[in-house]
Amino acid sequence: MPDPLADSYEFCRKLTRRTATNFYYSFTGLPRDRFKAMCALYAYMRVCDDIGDDDSLPLEQRAPALQWWRDIVSMRLTSDASPSTQLPAAPFVHETLQNGVSVLPAMQDSMARFSIPVDCLLDVITGVGMDLDAHDGTGSAGTADAGDMCRFQTFEELADYCYHVAGVVGRCCIHVWGFTNPRALTLAIDCGLAFQLTNILRDIAEDADNGRVYLPAEDLRRFDYPVEAIQSRVVDDRFHDLMEFEADRAAEYYSRSRELFQYLEPTGQPILQAMMRIYEGLLTEIRRSNYDVYSRRISLPTWRKLLIATGAAVRHRLNPRAKEATPTTPSGP
Repeated sequence: MPDPLADSYEFCRKLTRRTATNFYYSFTGLPRDRFKAMCALYAYMRVCDDIGDDDSLPLEQRAPALQWWRDIVSMRLTSDASPSTQLPAAPFVHETLQNGVSVLPAMQDSMARFSIPVDCLLDVITGVGMDLDAHDGTGSAGTADAGDMCRFQTFEELADYCYHVAGVVGRCCIHVWGFTNPRALTLAIDCGLAFQLTNILRDIAEDADNGRVYLPAEDLRRFDYPVEAIQSRVVDDRFHDLMEFEADRAAEYYSRSRELFQYLEPTGQPILQAMMRIYEGLLTEIRRSNYDVYSRRISLPTWRKLLIATGAAVRHRLNPRAKEATPTTPSGP
């Protein structure tokens, strides 16, 4: 007899293994129910990101697709939702939207098992919408007005964006892993901010090519390095000072985030360690390259990321505390 929930979890597992190889292997060290939940959570995030970024989905279709996705997530993942709830038909046929429908049963079950707040899952969709709202539709920095390319005026505005695209992911993850102190929620947001700042520094050139600058305008003014300099790939003392300032800011958030380890159940600690090693390693490589993010896309070798991820799984399996731990994830947001 068909089992829709089992089929949904299997779909999420396969999607995670295919598109997130490095993190997939770090998930394998988790107890089975938490492994399945992490795959469901990753698959959910993948669908959200693909609606906003998948080039096979025309730009004019992304906003209605995202609204449809928000509607069905709201209907299916509310506390009184039933698996038999009739979902509205997709606005058009597309693989990403079909994937979303396949992911929902597993995500609903995982949310109920681990008290993942539905507002976090909806905030992720809001974050995707923030990028869609800012998209100029040209896909080219050469046709975008420099004054319109700067997404955020202040760091506070950037931090709000980082919360919606990364901080909420951290909050969801620690609900699955288990945590013992509500302070973990704030620290998970700080960790997500550190990760996203690292991504922004790595992707400055690529984002500018797409008509977007994520560094706050107030920081560009502070170092007298305007958007036009980013468009022209100007490398000078102003650029190095700006990049060092932003890298130091990211490093500060990594430092804050280390407190999170003491509040996590042992099951989640190796995965967090793996993620921090990968992202901090990327920040180190950016610094080591003397901030050469214009001429090439800086990354860690695949073998190194895979080694870090599999190491997390092995450390978990060798940790008797992780095997014996009884999760005590608090309820609530």
